[in-house]
Amino acid sequence: MRALAPREKLSAVVITLNAAPYLERCLVSLGFADEILIVDSGSQDQTVRLARQLGARVIQQDWLGFGPQKRFAVEQAAHRWVICLDADEYLADGVALDIRKALRSERFSGYRLLRRHRFQGRILRFGEGNGDWVLRLFDREQAQWSEDPVHEKVLCRGPVDKLQSTLFHQPNDALGLYWKKQRHYARIRARHDLQEGRLPGRTRAFVGLIGSPLWRIVKYSFLRLGLLDGPAGLTHNVLASLGRAAYYLDCLRFRRKRVERTPPETRQILNITAPEQGSS
Repeated sequence: MRALAPREKLSAVVITLNAAPYLERCLVSLGFADEILIVDSGSQDQTVRLARQLGARVIQQDWLGFGPQKRFAVEQAAHRWVICLDADEYLADGVALDIRKALRSERFSGYRLLRRHRFQGRILRFGEGNGDWVLRLFDREQAQWSEDPVHEKVLCRGPVDKLQSTLFHQPNDALGLYWKKQRHYARIRARHDLQEGRLPGRTRAFVGLIGSPLWRIVKYSFLRLGLLDGPAGLTHNVLASLGRAAYYLDCLRFRRKRVERTPPETRQILNITAPEQGSS
């Protein structure tokens, strides 16, 4: 295989917070990259030591929110092309070859990978777990992460293609921790909508509190055959559905307390921290 031209060199970028249980698998799968960059937000476990042992460059940055933290991380990368993974994600075998081939093409500014979910020891194949296409490989001169504090996404100005490659997402199987993560995301989203003046009205929030999780369970467990994934698939869907209910519950709580919209200059006082996985 010919050596990559300088413009084709690749930086792998990962944000972390107490991610030691997941990090080795993630970084080993990224070992083909020309640089591995870790942006850590104050881990108290072995995350930083492990990252350095695996050859990563580590930068410390206080937590900014998922979107801003990833934007910051990409800006610190040494190379124009980046691939971004969360600490609880890893690339399947064979992806490196597909990515190197893609980097030789000048036709596209970004590439989507198929993300599959592993939960409680099982790869989910139906319902919500049957895979989603996520934009993770991109030219940072043409694309960047959104500013969303949670459920962030890559915004790309140029054409985007798909790679027939798989990215696995394996969150913590402990049900209590997984629920804590869903609850955390719901609270961040509600606070952000409060700040932006986008909280749903009281009636819509009441309807969403009951209707949204029920519809989600019906849609993914029955209409999209999620029950075929067994207890793992059902549990995954139920917890995610309860997360939706938690969002509307927070919206109602904010309205009940008549919390005024928070000015942008005071956003940093909100108690928003990253979950232990360092992922969204």
